[in-house]
Amino acid sequence: MFRFSAKLKERQGREQRVAHQDYYEILGLKKGASPEEIKKAFRKLAVKYHPDKNPGDKKAEDRFKEINEAYAVLSDPQKKSQYDQFGSAGFHQRFSQEDIFRGFNANDIFREFGLGSDDIFSRIFGMGGMGGGGFRHAGCGGGMRHKGSDLEMELSVSFMDAFGGCEKRVSFSREGRSEEVSVKVPAGVDTGARLRLAGKGGAGCGGAAAGDLYLNVAVRPDDHYSREGGDIVSPRQVPFSLACLGGPLEVVTLDGTKRIKVPAGIRSGTRVRLKGLGFPRMGGSGRGDFYVLVGVEVPQHLTPQQRELVEKLAGEGL
Repeated sequence: MFRFSAKLKERQGREQRVAHQDYYEILGLKKGASPEEIKKAFRKLAVKYHPDKNPGDKKAEDRFKEINEAYAVLSDPQKKSQYDQFGSAGFHQRFSQEDIFRGFNANDIFREFGLGSDDIFSRIFGMGGMGGGGFRHAGCGGGMRHKGSDLEMELSVSFMDAFGGCEKRVSFSREGRSEEVSVKVPAGVDTGARLRLAGKGGAGCGGAAAGDLYLNVAVRPDDHYSREGGDIVSPRQVPFSLACLGGPLEVVTLDGTKRIKVPAGIRSGTRVRLKGLGFPRMGGSGRGDFYVLVGVEVPQHLTPQQRELVEKLAGEGL
């Protein structure tokens, strides 16, 4: 029991150290390196620091661990994307060592150089042998229980779907298998919201519950409307005559066409409010407001008659 605890503490300490290091830096690369550059750098360093070439050298062994962990992440497109997006600290909050090494197999590279493979990982990482092309985490044995890791991905929705809510089919990969699930997107959802799908993350160990899948919502912009919290803003150009004299104006809202009254003498940039026609408040009651952002239209071309009239207005001081 003491030996296992010591081994576990050693591994946790190493994970904390690596969490503060940069995987690209470990491989001597810059962010944005190509898959070919990543593989080439790994081959060179892994062979150099392989335990078979450095027997009894603890520093070389630690370096070998870091190199393999960096390559396990950067050689996997999905893990690399998460690492690039969230950075080292954020990545390690989402991925355990089990997640990092799941599906990783560098045996062929080591065999090319006549070096050991399977027993190496079992000995220095404290993990089981390679099975099905990936690592088995030691925590899944010995009756230990821990919840599966959480997964994250982006869910892109249109402006209109965010307004009215919708149902989306989402495809994702877990445990090396592709899955598809139906997701209800609530009305009023905004960029930055997280939708949780319980039990759709990584498998738990020892009978523990599976992790969850979190969908990070990104609402695509609209050509005609913008959003400010729960409010909707719609720019609308009006003729100079309407801005001067005032009068009725039809505007298209997300609830259909509505008629507003433009006050006489309105200035460009003024907002006219339609109460309660904005976004639904997700998880609450009521709605935001709809604003017509009035702009005074200046014609680019005038007919001879229009020019004559404008010149008369100018003569009157308008």
